[in-house]
Amino acid sequence: MVDSVGMAEGKGRSVGKKGGGGKRPASAPAGKGARARSATLKLPAKARRKPRLSTRLLRNPAVQNGIASLAANYLRLVNATSPLAFDPPDPFARYIHLAPVIFTMWHGQHFMLPFARIFDFDARVLISRHHDGEINALVAHKLGIRTIRGSTARDPSRMLEKGGMVGFLEMKVALEEGACVSMTADISNLAARRAGMGVISLAKVSGRPIFPLAYATSRRIDVSSWDRATINLPFSRAVCAVGAPVEVPADADAAGLEQKRRELEDSLNEATDRAYRIVDRRHG
Repeated sequence: MVDSVGMAEGKGRSVGKKGGGGKRPASAPAGKGARARSATLKLPAKARRKPRLSTRLLRNPAVQNGIASLAANYLRLVNATSPLAFDPPDPFARYIHLAPVIFTMWHGQHFMLPFARIFDFDARVLISRHHDGEINALVAHKLGIRTIRGSTARDPSRMLEKGGMVGFLEMKVALEEGACVSMTADISNLAARRAGMGVISLAKVSGRPIFPLAYATSRRIDVSSWDRATINLPFSRAVCAVGAPVEVPADADAAGLEQKRRELEDSLNEATDRAYRIVDRRHG
């Protein structure tokens, strides 16, 4: 409409004037204005479903603290009744010169690792901001482990929402302060035992090596979950297998990072297989 008026004025015509020779502007089709006005009206937001009772209970701070206390005491029982051996033996003497380091493990295989510290250093663990992560954080605190809240997002656009960037920077600062940090290698609910780029990127920017860890017990319950989680049982033989450290150069390009991601994945799988082979007394 504005362009039509401008063209008419440029030719010296009178637009919309009574008795003039110019053409009258075409009127809008009937109902168009009404439709335009209705399009600006806000529709009522879709009603959200009320969370289930179980979900509301798990978000209750008192319930979360109670569950965390039970879990922490159970893990202490497993540790007290399951003598732990490291493979290779005496990792402290073997790797102390590399500290501080980034410990990593597979999802679902991390429950007993607070008792398998190969260094007597300050250690901080990355835990999700999700409500079930709150219970994990409480368990960690009860076991004397400091936490960093955040998680790796499957969708990079959600990194800030999930606290991934804040968590990443906090881990980098912790390493600079001389603390070791710990995080799972695989991304939650995406693919079990497939290493993500989060831990690789942290090793690149911090210059600290990654240490793959795997904890296994001879008595256990293997859960049919996405992460193939294991519930360790008391009165077991326990082993913490340490995989080959992975170092990521500061100048690694995309191809180099992918190579290191696969190297980490292979090292973690090898350590996991070795830990279970030892506690199950399998050979070969």
